[in-house]
Amino acid sequence: MSHSEPNNKLFIETVGCQMNVLDSELVVAALRQDGYELTGNMKEADTILFNTCSVREHAEQKIYSQLGRLKYSKETRPNLVIGVMGCMAQKDQKLIFQRAPQVDMIVGTGQLAEIPELIKESRKKRSRQMAISLSRRGGSRTEVADSFQSYDPLRDPTMRPSPHQAYVRIMIGCDKFCTYCVVPTTRGPEQSRAPSALARETQALAEQGVKEVTLLGQTVNSYKHVEDGKEYRMADLLELLHKTEGIQRIKFVTNYPKDMTNDLLYAIRDLPKVAHYLHVPLQHGCDEVLKKMKRGYTVGEYRDMMHRIREIIPNCAVSSDFIVGFCGETEEAHQKTMDAVREFRFKNSFIFKYSERAGTKAADNYPDDIEDKVKKRRNNEMLDLQNAISAEDNADFIGRSVEVLVEGPSKSAVKAEQNRPTNSSTNQLVGRSRCDRIVVFDGNPRLAGSIANVQIHDCTPTTLMGDIITRTIQHGSSTLLPILQG
Repeated sequence: MSHSEPNNKLFIETVGCQMNVLDSELVVAALRQDGYELTGNMKEADTILFNTCSVREHAEQKIYSQLGRLKYSKETRPNLVIGVMGCMAQKDQKLIFQRAPQVDMIVGTGQLAEIPELIKESRKKRSRQMAISLSRRGGSRTEVADSFQSYDPLRDPTMRPSPHQAYVRIMIGCDKFCTYCVVPTTRGPEQSRAPSALARETQALAEQGVKEVTLLGQTVNSYKHVEDGKEYRMADLLELLHKTEGIQRIKFVTNYPKDMTNDLLYAIRDLPKVAHYLHVPLQHGCDEVLKKMKRGYTVGEYRDMMHRIREIIPNCAVSSDFIVGFCGETEEAHQKTMDAVREFRFKNSFIFKYSERAGTKAADNYPDDIEDKVKKRRNNEMLDLQNAISAEDNADFIGRSVEVLVEGPSKSAVKAEQNRPTNSSTNQLVGRSRCDRIVVFDGNPRLAGSIANVQIHDCTPTTLMGDIITRTIQHGSSTLLPILQG
């Protein structure tokens, strides 16, 4: 068996939310500085990392299956280091070593900066490494918060959704403690980052060619930070970041209904770069279920918030999350959620079947008593209703023109490109409107990263289709230049 030098090839798989995508970007940036190169082939990498999610059981099973496939790999690859990082690592800790003895290191959400060192240790000593944060009861709030250090300075452009889009984490952790959710445990107490640091990070991204930033937080509109004697809330932060030259659009997710203040809505209305789009999960349409979930608001209060959004920003799109089949959910309660979907007409909804997570209040206090087939039916009913609403509302755009931030070739164009002769090119582009609707249209791929006006002529429930209006704003120039279609 050869004990040659490790090949410095890194394979990383990310499951879960935007926070995880950003975490992976930061880890890759740090490892590149150590001489690693990224590979898409797990079999050729000597360092394999899984960035995990604990929100649903399916995400965890997927990781355990991947780990299972690596059960015997070390017999032929003595330099192999396998690491599990992120929420599942923070939640399950040593349990991962028990279930998958081939794992070398377990790294929580607050210790990602230690990964390069942990890999070295693991490879050198051939001993298991574990770095995780304190439990929520493992010390004072400050001690626990410090153990979930935010890890942000390093960025790696190649890991982004597109070269023109990047995530900026403005806060970590959560203090809401909804009964179904593991996030307060896996990501620690709510901590907002300093506005000056966020302004610097956004400026650096703009200099790298980023045109759109999405601000991330578990409850992003709860942002609060005192700097130089001034308290910054979300509206103040938007105003600050809005000044960044080169940034064309600012989005932020995920919002908490109770913290949707009027000053924030006025900021969205008055700052031209801020998207007219809010992701504000309702989670359920029945007050009794919301109370059991410990969401902290009623459907009536959510309705008041929706009225304020529609009044202050009339064309604002709102999307939501829902959990179906939560403990004790009756058919009547489910119908109330259906009524809420009809009433609020969300742009889209992310609908999940309730999945019991160990360590949450719901798992400790309520039986998971809804049959899976009932959960499935309710899930599908809600999905069908939401799709019908999305299709109807998208059809309203037919004949209108929308301003689109062009992301690049659409997925189907990329696929077509791979299957066609090398001398031909396809130019279906994709982007998003200011109210975050997906728009596809034909155009020159060089438009990626610019704002284009598109006339909509057709739609599906998820996508608007259109033609580019033959003028677009070229960045770095104040004049409008004609774009000639071939």
